[in-house]
Amino acid sequence: MPKLKPATQALRRDHILDSAERLFAVSGFHRTTMHDICREASISPGALYAHFDSKEALIEGLCGRDRAQLTERLHALSAAPDFLTALRTLGTHYFVEEPAHKRLFVAEMAVESTRNPRIATIYRSVDAFCLASFERLFTDLAAVGRIKPGLDPASVAKVFHLVGEGLFWRRAVHPDFDFEAIREALLTMIERFLNPQPSRAEPHRTTAIPQNPDEVAS
Repeated sequence: MPKLKPATQALRRDHILDSAERLFAVSGFHRTTMHDICREASISPGALYAHFDSKEALIEGLCGRDRAQLTERLHALSAAPDFLTALRTLGTHYFVEEPAHKRLFVAEMAVESTRNPRIATIYRSVDAFCLASFERLFTDLAAVGRIKPGLDPASVAKVFHLVGEGLFWRRAVHPDFDFEAIREALLTMIERFLNPQPSRAEPHRTTAIPQNPDEVAS
């Protein structure tokens, strides 16, 4: 059998991850089997195991992909000339446009982390990565005068992270949750909290956001 090209391999890997994410969200980690994932993805067991040798490996793959996507979005947020407008777009993506099952997956992973040591390690590394990413974002913005919060960037990041986590859970467990109904009120609160300043003419520097949890201090 001819070897698949790297681009084709990457597409297949993403397809497997998408299938696993849907099943973990709907059926739960324990009830989902590797056979279920093969059926959902319409692939053979050999094709699945060539990429992922366990359900935990699939969780690691999903979290790694989410980290990379968050990194790109936070870089875009940092570079945006209008921080609040860019933040509104980011919130709309996560809490309106993105499929709700992605939030269910996060909730499922959090619950599973309370009983599965390997999932607990993955979940905590993701949590640390997100917190560190927000702290670096706010440190960078404060350093160039784009925000002037009354708290230090580490405290700002913790509050922001908790608010985001609450919104993720709300969308995961409440099917009638309407983010758009509270979006402007939430942005007003964030604006008062961060005290954003007019954008300067010169480009601001950006602080690198860690690419993997190994770069996050334990």
